[in-house]
Amino acid sequence: MRLRHLVPEYGIDVLVVAMVVIGIVEAWVLDEVHGSPLGLSVFAVLAGGALLARRRFPVAGPAAAVLVIGLQAVIWNHSVGYSFATFLVALIAAALFGMIGANWRGFGGFVLVALVIELVVWLDPEGDPGDLFFVVPLAGFAWLVGFAFHERTRRTTELEERAERLERERETEARAAVAEERARIAREMHDVVAHSLSVMVVQAEAAEAMIDTDPQRARRPLSAVQQTGRSALGELRRMLGVLREMAEEGPALAPQPGLAGLDALVEQVREAGLPVTLRVEGEPRPLPPGIDLSAYRIVQEGLTNALKHAGPARAEVVLSYGDDELALRVSDDGRGHDPDTDGAGHGLVGMRERVALYGGTLDAGPAPGGGYALAARLPLEVLAAR
Repeated sequence: MRLRHLVPEYGIDVLVVAMVVIGIVEAWVLDEVHGSPLGLSVFAVLAGGALLARRRFPVAGPAAAVLVIGLQAVIWNHSVGYSFATFLVALIAAALFGMIGANWRGFGGFVLVALVIELVVWLDPEGDPGDLFFVVPLAGFAWLVGFAFHERTRRTTELEERAERLERERETEARAAVAEERARIAREMHDVVAHSLSVMVVQAEAAEAMIDTDPQRARRPLSAVQQTGRSALGELRRMLGVLREMAEEGPALAPQPGLAGLDALVEQVREAGLPVTLRVEGEPRPLPPGIDLSAYRIVQEGLTNALKHAGPARAEVVLSYGDDELALRVSDDGRGHDPDTDGAGHGLVGMRERVALYGGTLDAGPAPGGGYALAARLPLEVLAAR
C-alpha cells in the first residue's frame, strides 16, 4: 500500500484513539453525561474497537460502532446527547460509509447513522428535536467527505494502473520492435549471403569449365570467388550474432538496395515534398554488402522521419567516406521531433540495432541550430582486412 493511502488510514486511527480517550474522560469527569463511568468507558472502548476493525470488516465495523451508540442511549438515555465522543463516533462512521462508495452499503450505512441519531434524540428526555437538523446534515457532510476520498482514491488507482499498463505495453512494443527489426536484418543478411554464394557457384563453374582449356583465364573467376567469399564470411559472422529465426519465405537471390541507389531515394523524397540536398565527401568505393545495405536503410529511415515530422523544412544528407569508417548524417531545419512520442521511436530502435550490429555509433536528437539531426558511424574493418 502506498504512503498516501496509509496517511488517511493512520489519521482515522488517531481520531478513533482520541475518541476513546475523550469518552473515558467524559465518563469520569463530566456531570452532564449520566450513567456508570465504568460502563460508559466500556462502551467507548467497544465503539473504538469496532471502528479499528474496519480494515477487516469495512461495513460491519462502522455499523457495530453506531449500534454501540444506540445501545448506550437505550441503557443510559441521558448519556449520549452531551457526549462529544459519541458525536465523533457518528461522524467517523458516516465518513467510513462514504469511503465504501455510492452503493447500497454506503447509503445503507448512512441511513443507519441517521436512524441512530434520531433514536438518541428521541430517547433523551432533554433532547431537542431541532438537533436532528444540525447533526444529521453534519453526518451527511462527513459521508460526502468520505465519498470524495473514495473517488479520489479510485481515480488515482485507475490512473496508476493505466500508467503501469501503458508502460508494460510500451516495453512490450519496444521489445517487439527490436525483435522485428533484428529478424528483418537477419533476412536481409541472409539475402546478401545467399546472393554472394550464388555468385561464387557461378564463378566456380566458369573456372571449372576453363581450367583445362585456358588455365590463365580461369584465374579471374577464382579471384572473384575469393573476394566474394571474404565478404560473405564477414556477413555470416554478423548474421550468427543476430540469433533470430529466419522467415519461412524463400530467400531472394537479388541484392538489397545500397548506397548506389541513394540518388533515386533522394529524388523520391524530393517528389514527396521535402527538398533534400545530397553531399558526398571522400572517395566513394565499394562497401561490404551488409554495411552498404545498412547505410542505405539508415538514410532512408532518417529521410522518412524528416518527411513525416519535420513539417515545412529542408533536409541534407552527408555521406563521408573515411579510411576506416563510413559516416552518415541526415539533418533537417524543421520543427524538430521526439521519436519516442511522435511515432518514429521504433524506426530509431531499428537504426540503433543496425549500427550496433556492426560495432558503430548512432546519435539522434535536436540539432543545435534547430531541427533534427541523425548521425551514424559504421566501421569498415572488413575493407581494412582485404
